[in-house]
Amino acid sequence: MNNHFPDRRPLSRRRFLKSSGLAASALALPAAPYRARAATALRPVSMTLDWIYQGPNVGFTMARDKGFYRDAGLDVTVNSGKGSGTTAQLVASKATQFGFSDGYAVANGISKGMAIKTIGSVFRKNPAALIVLADSGITSPKQLEGKTIAMTAGSGQFQQWPAFAKGSGIDASKVQMVNIDPAGVGPALVNNKVDGIGGYAQGYVPAIEIRAKKQVRIFWFADYGVTVVSNGIIVHDDLLKSDPELVRAFVAPSIKGFLYGRQHPDEAVASVVKYLPTADPKIVRRELELSWKTWVTPHTAGKPLGWEAEADWASTVQVLKQYGGVNTPPALDALFTNAFVPMGAEYVPPQTA
Repeated sequence: MNNHFPDRRPLSRRRFLKSSGLAASALALPAAPYRARAATALRPVSMTLDWIYQGPNVGFTMARDKGFYRDAGLDVTVNSGKGSGTTAQLVASKATQFGFSDGYAVANGISKGMAIKTIGSVFRKNPAALIVLADSGITSPKQLEGKTIAMTAGSGQFQQWPAFAKGSGIDASKVQMVNIDPAGVGPALVNNKVDGIGGYAQGYVPAIEIRAKKQVRIFWFADYGVTVVSNGIIVHDDLLKSDPELVRAFVAPSIKGFLYGRQHPDEAVASVVKYLPTADPKIVRRELELSWKTWVTPHTAGKPLGWEAEADWASTVQVLKQYGGVNTPPALDALFTNAFVPMGAEYVPPQTA
């Protein structure tokens, strides 16, 4: 019966040391991993988006929210942007370490001396489109002849318009082009001031459909031969050379963030609203859906998100040279690299939107 009671033997020095050692070891076990983690500080990293926080670029905030960057040892600050061209300039000047920028704008910048490179494309299919109202009676681009189209002068879509006109068989001389500030392009179509507008479909269509309650018809530039690589992760050449491991550590979680957002759209919408409380969740959701249509091209089918096709970049250079006013475009190896794109099967996106 005595074994049911505490051991009441006198506490010898040997027994005290033995029991104290066991207790100290037990207490130390949970704390050791915590101290190890605390000793490994996360590395601060800066990145700048192409535009405000929105559905198409949510992969970066998603990667931060879900801890993908943290797991890679990074503390990434995701800043909103003011356009792909501006973001490219910030990366070129080393004001931010990573950026998310349109490939056409990046190629244009590189041709002018910017020491930057795309290290993983997300919008591998050109998101530029000609958009008309569904009830306009315009069912083909050819019917835009004799009509008025609004675009923002100097934009990538404006520069690519001649290529779209050629590919769709439009006589561009029979179309009246109107230059409108980006904020006024969508309202011009809704209010019937113009017959069509040009721009990123994911940038204009959601607000027209949800706020104005108008149905649209989309003519994607890519479907008419205007193959141009769009938004991807960009970095300065110096960082590529000096710290390739940092670049590698950043790219994989970023790609994972985009894929996770597609698998969990409700969480992706919540992430955008977290960073931009004024965002309309319904519009964000529609932006996401349209952006997914730009993830895969015929040349990138079956490849991980981020992987870039030489043929797509060659076409981008051709459009830039023919319509963008670039007489001496850069070599392809100056524009992009696939060296940092994660190649596992888990990084391959759905092949259809």
